[in-house]
Amino acid sequence: MFSLTTLSDYKRINIEAVAEAFSVGEFEQVVQYLDDNIVWAIPGETKIQGKKAVVTHCEQIKEYFTSVTTNFEILDTIQDYNKVVVIGIAQFIKGNQLVSTVSACDVYEFNSHHKIIKITSYCVKY
Repeated sequence: MFSLTTLSDYKRINIEAVAEAFSVGEFEQVVQYLDDNIVWAIPGETKIQGKKAVVTHCEQIKEYFTSVTTNFEILDTIQDYNKVVVIGIAQFIKGNQLVSTVSACDVYEFNSHHKIIKITSYCVKY
């Protein structure tokens, strides 16, 4: 059942900020909020299970981010109790050339301990 106490706990942790940080690649700020049994699904690409595997994947992404200039724009963030949706666009530039643009919708689910238990990332690259 819905509880104002539980809802205020979610607001105190600011799960929207946690989700937004992950969506723009600020993974090091979010590691403490990953549940040990997290599942990260990227439909059409991969499904990653467990905190260690997710952190490894984040490190690989971060390595790519250091090789390009990244421009992230969050277009909208929506929260409903323990779920957060972040919608945004990322541009990747190398040597003044646009390498790619990705439109993304990341759906986060948090548990009662404010840990991310599931992420589903819908990405369209163009």
